[in-house]
Amino acid sequence: MRVLFTSIEGNHFHQMVPLAWALRTAGHEVLAACNEQLVDTVTQTGLTAVPIKSPTLWEQLDDFQKEAISLFNEIGTSKQDPSKVAWEDHLSYENMVVPALYQPLNNDAQLDQLVEVARSWQPDLVIWESFSIAGAIVAVATGAAHARLVSGPELALQMVTRGHFVRHRDQQPEPLREDPTAEWLDWTLERLGSDRRFEETMLTGQWVVDTRPGSLRQELDLPTVPMRYVPYNGRCAVPAWLHEPAGRRRVCVTLGTSITSEDSERFRLNDTLAALFQSLAGLDVEIIAALDPAQRDALPELPANIRATDFVPLNELAPSCSVIVHHAGYQTKATADLHGVPQVVIVGYEWVSEDMGEEYEKSGATLAVSARDLTAEVLREKILRLLDEPSYAERARDLRSEIRAMPTPNEIVPVLEKMTREHRAGR
Repeated sequence: MRVLFTSIEGNHFHQMVPLAWALRTAGHEVLAACNEQLVDTVTQTGLTAVPIKSPTLWEQLDDFQKEAISLFNEIGTSKQDPSKVAWEDHLSYENMVVPALYQPLNNDAQLDQLVEVARSWQPDLVIWESFSIAGAIVAVATGAAHARLVSGPELALQMVTRGHFVRHRDQQPEPLREDPTAEWLDWTLERLGSDRRFEETMLTGQWVVDTRPGSLRQELDLPTVPMRYVPYNGRCAVPAWLHEPAGRRRVCVTLGTSITSEDSERFRLNDTLAALFQSLAGLDVEIIAALDPAQRDALPELPANIRATDFVPLNELAPSCSVIVHHAGYQTKATADLHGVPQVVIVGYEWVSEDMGEEYEKSGATLAVSARDLTAEVLREKILRLLDEPSYAERARDLRSEIRAMPTPNEIVPVLEKMTREHRAGR
């Protein structure tokens, strides 16, 4: 069969690579549609790229999305029951999230090019990630099956919020049943010349390929294909020092690329990191500060037990770590889970909500700290808890066992083949 992958951003695409190659080595044809600026990212994996001319992810998001984030955090928080949030608040969020997020990330120019590719190539299955709703739109417009590859709890939490919106909507009198998302997608399908109209699976996927272990999964009453997370870091090399045994407990601190310079300044992250490293100087631990050049340049002289380094493939580093401190990026989190490492995650910026941190803490292997509450003292205290309280390491090992019992990308290929055949037979 022919399988089209769609992704809005390079790091998101990385998590799709193992499944794309599993399908490819099973004999299926695979294409990856991506922003033209991500072509090298795709082709370096050995997969074939379809360049799409469109602004990048960050070029398309403006201050309006911050209002949507704020409202989402209010109505989606686990501190209250979202089902009891007023209809007007749910409707306000839907009215905001479409123009602030969904539409710019899945804009008309991008959709026109994707549909042209799909009508020419005729994929049997489209696999899309996170906010790449364009994949679902293209599948519906061209008659392909489609599946959503879940990238952590943030999108699932939005799907829960969407479910509450739908229930509220259906309780309204017929003339008042507004649905901005459905209106946008109805209009989009009509513009693309399709006689199909909106259905909820355009947001959820007709089925879900879920890399999270069952104990961390929010059930959304959808057909679900569990798949073990397999790390893919892109082109990388293992530094020589990593081949040497760690002489003492090792703590990795990394902030990835998700935290913007604006957020870094707003939350004084550089000052916090500098103070944290000084506060850890007297401990019998080795700190691996895996930071980008700008972050490293902002630091003063570091204590002797701090090793500042550039990018290190986390899949190679994690097994030697006792704790990993990071920005709650899904691939970082999933790689640490795969290797059974307790974690401190920084949340409360962009779409990485504080509620997401609360979901992560339910695992018993992770502690969360909000960026607005972030200090060196708070981070140090959480690191020491993970190092000194055995329950966190025990729960992390349990998660590792659960993850390793999940089917690999290669093992789920026959399932995807069967589901795609059934969809196309019943189309």
